[in-house]
Amino acid sequence: MVNIIIIALLVILEGLAVAYLYRSKKKGKTCIGCPYNGSCGKKSGEACCSSSPQKK
Repeated sequence: MVNIIIIALLVILEGLAVAYLYRSKKKGKTCIGCPYNGSCGKKSGEACCSSSPQKK
């Protein structure tokens, strides 16, 4: 019984994470989880949260 509860909680958490990613991408966020989300990436031509430049 405990295993079923743990599995159910993990499935719910994974579903919430996927829903968050889906909503964020739908809103047009380029770097989900990046503290500079609104001012980096494709918008300013700089790499977001990394030192390597992104391809255009």
